[in-house]
Amino acid sequence: MRTLFKSTLYLLFLLPMSFFAQKVVSGTVTESATGLPIPGVNVIVKGTSNGASTDFDGNYTLENVTNGDILVFSFLGFKTEEIPYQGQSTLDVTLDENQATLDEVVLIGYGSTSEQNATGAVEKISPEQFNQGAVVSPQELIAGKSAGVQITPPGGAPGEGGTIRIRGGASLSGSNDPLIVVDGVPLDQRGVSGSRNALNAINPNEIEDFVILKDAAATSIYGSRASNGVILITTKSGKKDSPFQFTYDVKASVGNITDKVNVLSADEFRNIIESTPGTNPDLLGDTSTDWQDQIYQTSVGAIHNFTATQGIGNFYYRANFNHTQQTGVLKGDYYQRDAINLSLNQDLFDNQLKLSLTSKNSLDQNHFADRGAIGSAVAFDPTQPIYDPESPFGGYFEFTRQTNGGITQQNLATRNPVALLNQYTDVNQVRRSITNLNAELKMPFLPELKAVVNGGFDYAEAHGHTFRPLASAANTSNINQFSNYVNYNRNLLLDTYLNYNSEIAAINTEIDATAGHSYQEFFRFSDSYGTEQDQEVDFPVSIDRNALESYFGRVSLDINDKYLISGSIRADGSSRVAPQNRWGYFPAASVGWKLQNEDFLKDVSWLSQLKLRGGYGETGNYEIGANYGYLGIYTPSVGGASYQFGDQFVPTLRPEEYDENLKWESLRNYNAGIDFGFFDNRLSGSVDAYYRETKDLISVVPVPAGANLSDQLLTNVGTAVSRGIEVALSGDIARSEDFNWSLNYNITFQDKEITKLSLGDNPNFFIPQGGISGGVGNTIQLWKKGYDPYTFFVFRQVYDQNGKPIEGAYVDVNGDNQITEADRQPYKKATPDYFMGLTNTLNYKNFNLNFTFRGSFGNYIYNNTESANGFVEAGTNTPSDYYSNLNSNVLDTGFQNSQFFSDYYIRGADFVKLDNVSLGYTVPGEKVDFKISLTASNVLTITDYEGLDPEVFGGIDNNFYPRSRRFVLGLNFTF
Repeated sequence: MRTLFKSTLYLLFLLPMSFFAQKVVSGTVTESATGLPIPGVNVIVKGTSNGASTDFDGNYTLENVTNGDILVFSFLGFKTEEIPYQGQSTLDVTLDENQATLDEVVLIGYGSTSEQNATGAVEKISPEQFNQGAVVSPQELIAGKSAGVQITPPGGAPGEGGTIRIRGGASLSGSNDPLIVVDGVPLDQRGVSGSRNALNAINPNEIEDFVILKDAAATSIYGSRASNGVILITTKSGKKDSPFQFTYDVKASVGNITDKVNVLSADEFRNIIESTPGTNPDLLGDTSTDWQDQIYQTSVGAIHNFTATQGIGNFYYRANFNHTQQTGVLKGDYYQRDAINLSLNQDLFDNQLKLSLTSKNSLDQNHFADRGAIGSAVAFDPTQPIYDPESPFGGYFEFTRQTNGGITQQNLATRNPVALLNQYTDVNQVRRSITNLNAELKMPFLPELKAVVNGGFDYAEAHGHTFRPLASAANTSNINQFSNYVNYNRNLLLDTYLNYNSEIAAINTEIDATAGHSYQEFFRFSDSYGTEQDQEVDFPVSIDRNALESYFGRVSLDINDKYLISGSIRADGSSRVAPQNRWGYFPAASVGWKLQNEDFLKDVSWLSQLKLRGGYGETGNYEIGANYGYLGIYTPSVGGASYQFGDQFVPTLRPEEYDENLKWESLRNYNAGIDFGFFDNRLSGSVDAYYRETKDLISVVPVPAGANLSDQLLTNVGTAVSRGIEVALSGDIARSEDFNWSLNYNITFQDKEITKLSLGDNPNFFIPQGGISGGVGNTIQLWKKGYDPYTFFVFRQVYDQNGKPIEGAYVDVNGDNQITEADRQPYKKATPDYFMGLTNTLNYKNFNLNFTFRGSFGNYIYNNTESANGFVEAGTNTPSDYYSNLNSNVLDTGFQNSQFFSDYYIRGADFVKLDNVSLGYTVPGEKVDFKISLTASNVLTITDYEGLDPEVFGGIDNNFYPRSRRFVLGLNFTF
């Protein structure tokens, strides 16, 4: 009986425990429409932190599950499924696409919209489209990805940023850089003093997506800063109810230059010197030195990312640590970044209040090489040695002369490029934090209304110093040359706005309305101490402070899911401009028509989307090149600049010129577009046509003597128009469970013309631009009415019957039988007629292959490396004790004297580049997913241009820091 009693109690104890027995469930998550597996789906036990995520094949395994638990399957772009667990060991799930969720992720200023409801020229670029490899600067991710957006990569310096132009830019003297907004914080468009690249504080690995606002209908909500377009960068955040995940990613890279400037070899140089009358071959050395080989090296680098993310109930976070190191191909050039990125989110009061904090904190360490070594390596005598044991300049060979004070350097001679690199120190550290706190509250009395407060700051400080010893030939003073400097940049922001989003059922209309206020203040401080000429100088402190106060509003209507109407206005008040011009008003209006929802098209099965768009808007350019240019400013003298009164020298205050009516530039923009998609969006795209007119262009122009405090004045003088057509196409060539292949192509046709430039009506007035090496103050481009801003200004070269240029022979354009400045004509331009990008994405099971092509056509370049050193006198018309090397082009032309302004040096610079190739393989595991990738960048350039690189911003090829071809090995571990 006792045994029976004990057994009964034991069974009664086990019975309830069986209901709580923890089990393991696994399965596969697929798309309901295609049957394809979905990687990255969050699978979580509702109300707990117990969860998992699907691997590359859509498989998951979830432990510690009990009967009655609710399993939640969620993934962006799909409807969330909640399924009760009934004890089964296998549970396969299919998810339906949620079109509304897919569309709502497109950000616009102070809000979001869906792709199908966007009426402006807006484009989102997601991580799947990013360029791969050891990317240090964020703008490299999207080169070639968007129609109308041209990104010129930086030179070979590590950490350097490229140049971004949206629709060609809108200004002349003012900034043409777009406004960049990071997690709701607009960055200072002037950049950060001391930093190689204003975007380096943003770790490319942590970017969720880019949204590019191109036309004024989309950008005018940013008013006076939006004429050059707006780029919205959203960084990654944690996911709600997601399990803990840790990722380690490393990319190791090596790179080398692909070409060198063509100069004479030692033997070729000797032949030139020996065959030129009046030269002294005894001045030549007896060695053979390739100076370019001596200054360049193999660049190496490594990027490490450690990331942790988790969602615990209503709190979710993401934390990332980044360590980046990279050397340049120029010896001594080095960049290092250590960064911590945090994203914290908390939902409160049944999701009525959402709080989010993002913080990007970085420490950049730079060692800047002396880029003068690049030009010196091209021009230094190749017959001379690198070192000279008897040299007073640190043992480096230099061209010297004997004076009463002993041996000194030749003041005009080229410096030893190796010595320039090794005898120069230029280092700094830049600390930066971009942080913002966002609070979003749904009103309890009106859930459709929410209040948003966004406070942020962007703070940076740079400390650095330079040093060049007295023993350096590049130091022409009698003391060690040095400088110490400190720069502070502070950007404070407070946005407050209300958003109302609801449906008016009576008229079948959705309304989205936003109204708010913004205040942003910019502060810059710099102080430096160093040497000037032969004395130590404490330079004046520079303080720059300005503020921008704004009011904005926008209303968007979606009528019957067919007709879209949107209007916005922004009022900006800036302390930068005179009180009478302080406030600017920037309206915009746009419409759209979703034809696919019309009765006559809604049954067309192969039509996924067909939308017409049109819009008009006005914007401004806040970066006009001067703060408080409407005020009279006095500049204190520095160094030895003083005025003598008897035996005393008194420092001076110099009054500067000013224009009391100076105001910001303004832009009027018209845009028309069509968006389309066919066959379940297997083929989709858009076409946009735009016309833009910039008024009140800022430029420095001559003014009559006595009219101001200078004969040159920065003022509003001009007008320019630009027009273009942008085409973007995306196609899924293959869609299947194991094989997917898509291509994205974009092409942009553009044209820009100055239509007014002077205060008077002189049709021949122009402003010289484009300084070149060779002579003093020489320029090769011009701004002139009727021409592109990057038009060259040259004489037309005459050629002999064999096609060889005849030295000094130019076309007599005006027929006056003499060659004068009047025969110098505008000719060709550096701006391309059109440019394009092609991106391939291919996946086969666990393999992926991506590559990107970019091309530019109709653009020209002035080869200043040839014109400055491609004639005999460039190397021989020197003081009597040294010679300089020549560009090998002299062997083709035989030029004895300079021909700087000949159109012979204007060369076609069309190119097609294979910019990026990446091959990857993913190995899914039960505990760890592993991915390996191989990437090559700057792989191939197809061009007829014979210089180093046809892609030189501005169109003047001189002293160019060569880009490297890089190879990258990437390893990624996800736990």
